[in-house]
Amino acid sequence: MSNPLPSERRVIYHGRKIDLALQQVQLADGSKAEREVVVHRGAVALVPMVDAEHVCLVKNDRYAVETTLLEVPAGTIDPGESPDQTAPRELSEETGYRAGKITRIAEWFVSPGVMTERMYLYLCEDLEPGPTQHQPDERLEPVIVAWAEALKMVRDGRIVDAKTMLAILFCTRFNRT
Repeated sequence: MSNPLPSERRVIYHGRKIDLALQQVQLADGSKAEREVVVHRGAVALVPMVDAEHVCLVKNDRYAVETTLLEVPAGTIDPGESPDQTAPRELSEETGYRAGKITRIAEWFVSPGVMTERMYLYLCEDLEPGPTQHQPDERLEPVIVAWAEALKMVRDGRIVDAKTMLAILFCTRFNRT
């Protein structure tokens, strides 16, 4: 995959997790246009296998879509933190579990038409339970689900979160290990 030449971005909004920038781009006909870009530090998505047949998902109240979704645990990479450092931190904060083994298995761009966010997928195994440490603005509830049921939930539309769908299907395709 080739990378286009870098162009200058003008940040017009600084947020806690995102910035909004305007970026000049050259169109196919040679003319120039301005595009909006959501600048994001990146995030991790986690597939915590409680045992060989059960996964820990989280019920997550999502204000942007005004509903509660069933998702894989996930979180934003903190400034100065690598994805490999974020994964165990987010696993512990959202589920209470600590993993004996965490393996990065994939990465993707979330919405490359408008965002810089790259998501890193980790398989978490050999889990030990512990207390959760939710952020003050989070309303999460860990839920243990049979792997076969999680896959069925993706197929029948009960799971509609894209990162969760991709994580479960990816891990199913590659047998989770």
